[in-house]
Amino acid sequence: MVADEPSLTEAVSGSKFDLVIADLSFPVSSGENVARLLQRLNPELNTIILSVHNEQTVVDECLAAGAKGFVLKRTASADLLPAIEAVLKDGTYISPAVEL
Repeated sequence: MVADEPSLTEAVSGSKFDLVIADLSFPVSSGENVARLLQRLNPELNTIILSVHNEQTVVDECLAAGAKGFVLKRTASADLLPAIEAVLKDGTYISPAVEL
């Protein structure tokens, strides 16, 4: 668990993780979203984004940035485990409650 961008950069750049779960609102100084930052730091990293936003455009932006999963915070208790399982099997996952 990290609390700031330098800690995230150090953790992702210096370790081999199978999966990172990141909050979309995680503060990133460069103006890019956290999914894009993680993809830039480690293109092979599997990323699931947690968010309060349920608009399709937000989901599309995160997936285009390299995220493999998108889970709404309000449905995380039901969606997080299926998201992890799907992403670790090279799939994708989007919370069913996302407005399409």
